[in-house]
Amino acid sequence: MSNNSQMDQKAANVIKGLIMDSIRKANSGHPGGSMSSADFAYVLYKDFLRYDPTNTNWLNRDRFVLAAGHESPLLYSILHLAGLITIEDLKQFRQLGSITPGHPEHDVTPGVEATSGPLGQGFCVGVGMATAEAFLNAKTNDDVVDHYSYVLSSDGDFQEPVSLGAASLAGLWKLGKLIVFYDSNDIQLAGPTCRCNCTDFRKVFEGMCWQVLEIDGHDHEAIRNAIKAGQAETGKPTLIIGKTKMAAGAATLEGCHSTHGSPLSNEEIAATKKGFGLPEDELFYVPEDVVTHFRSRFPDLKKLAADWQVKLDSVLAGNKEIADFWAESNKSRSDLKLNLPVFEAGQSVATRKAWGACLDAITDQLPTLLGGSADLDPSNQTANFRKKVGDFATDGYTSRNLAFGVREFPMSVILNGIALHGGVIPFGATFLTFSDYCRNGMRMSALQKLPVIYIYTHDSFYVGEDGPTHQPIEHVASLRLIPNHLVLRPADARETAACVEMALNQTDRPSSLMLTRQGLPVMSKEEFPQVEEGVKRGGYIVKDCEGKPDMIAIAAGSEVSLAIEAAAMIKDKKIRVVSMPSMELFEEQDQAYKDSVLDPTVRTRVAAEAGRPETWYKYVGLDGAVLGISHFGASAPAGQLAEKYGFTADNLAKIMKAQF
Repeated sequence: MSNNSQMDQKAANVIKGLIMDSIRKANSGHPGGSMSSADFAYVLYKDFLRYDPTNTNWLNRDRFVLAAGHESPLLYSILHLAGLITIEDLKQFRQLGSITPGHPEHDVTPGVEATSGPLGQGFCVGVGMATAEAFLNAKTNDDVVDHYSYVLSSDGDFQEPVSLGAASLAGLWKLGKLIVFYDSNDIQLAGPTCRCNCTDFRKVFEGMCWQVLEIDGHDHEAIRNAIKAGQAETGKPTLIIGKTKMAAGAATLEGCHSTHGSPLSNEEIAATKKGFGLPEDELFYVPEDVVTHFRSRFPDLKKLAADWQVKLDSVLAGNKEIADFWAESNKSRSDLKLNLPVFEAGQSVATRKAWGACLDAITDQLPTLLGGSADLDPSNQTANFRKKVGDFATDGYTSRNLAFGVREFPMSVILNGIALHGGVIPFGATFLTFSDYCRNGMRMSALQKLPVIYIYTHDSFYVGEDGPTHQPIEHVASLRLIPNHLVLRPADARETAACVEMALNQTDRPSSLMLTRQGLPVMSKEEFPQVEEGVKRGGYIVKDCEGKPDMIAIAAGSEVSLAIEAAAMIKDKKIRVVSMPSMELFEEQDQAYKDSVLDPTVRTRVAAEAGRPETWYKYVGLDGAVLGISHFGASAPAGQLAEKYGFTADNLAKIMKAQF
């Protein structure tokens, strides 16, 4: 064995020692997978990953996603060798307030590219990052953005179907700079994988247009050769199936499923360290020669980043088209100034069609807008976008429509990867009832503070004849429960345009627009001049009365016009109608504003929304009334369902009168 090979093995063993010590000190964690993946992660960081050791946000760095997020002690140990976190941070693994949480969090730990935890999602994030890279690479003529996206996945990642949906798209899109290492140790928490899986992943991935390589996942030279083969221009993403051993190198527990999620005993750690040639009694042992060896590439990496900056400056100075695009790519979302369409008062316009008109208007204004629909282009009003900008990859890498197919969950997580990469504004569309498929991806958007835009059309039982499977009931209320998530349900085309602008201006949270299939009357600027400013505040007085109101009627979306009509039918009472397109935005206003809209002295209140009623009692009180729906719908024309379920002005007026 050469001296370098000896040092590489020593360094890998030191990493495994840190893994065992971190988990033992926390009395919690996952040593088995962390140790089985250690050789690949070490070789990747030591010899291949391009990053700036002095700037973790360098724009052209390679991205590395630890999809197997439970293997975080492995990543943290490597980040320590890279000088990004301290031994004290490793000692605080899984402790309150530390920067080494149980699963990696991208906004907590320097050098962590993505928050991974739910298995399968990190794989999709890698696909999203590679998508953003391919688009930005093409838009800058291969001169500015040019890097790889690496993913380390586990058996559990591949058992989650979401990863296979994203893999199919990655193969179709020929994302040749995506390299995934599959740590195939044949063990998971409950036991061997053969108890629950018989998939031949080589055949599966080759069938999805991937290059597949099978290696000994502990052989450093085989790992190097596989990464080099992945970097070769094959026009295909690469899957490296590394056959590994659970808890590789453990004295008596190598290959044992009990190591998946339990610390090794002190005795097992001591015996394992002895086998590795490490001091048995020294905790968190990191010799200087290992650090020096690990950082031997640092001068070259720093020069790489510096040379890139020189190249960037030269390209931007010499190519106005790229310079203009680069400026747009790096512009803060809060600075966006948009020209949105004007809608004619009195027309009946479905809010999904208003969104489509907005999308048509901003397509050229936002050259970094990248997204698409889950096979619902005409219904989601993204068909014009697709025709104008072309399908990504199949029509070229500067094309901006992402044809996701019927893959809602992969869509949501790929969008997260695009957002994490940066430089692109991602959006995805489907029917609201299918937001259930997107939900965990949306939760991760919110948790990671990613300004992904979700477009949900067909937002209520007004879907009609498609029936209860396609008629959302609980979905709007449910999505309002996700922390750091902006839900927008506009009342008409004007509110829709304002909501689109609000979503595009977000910088640290996702937004979801709930849009109607049915037409809604467009409010006139003369009678309703306050709409656009009102939307920014989440809730506003859309129709007021003279003097103090006897009742406040609150509504969102398609029920706002219904509330206005019903209030006009009650001649002997003064009724204020409030439109509340976003509860989240309204709650962010100061108390004085909220009281000016929902006068706390007016306790007679009614709310209306074509969905679950529970969330509205916060505003109407226990004695208030809510016109909502708490049961599944039926297959029938929308008008018939509205009559049956009481969503008429006459019925809402009766509910209002009953409150006096």
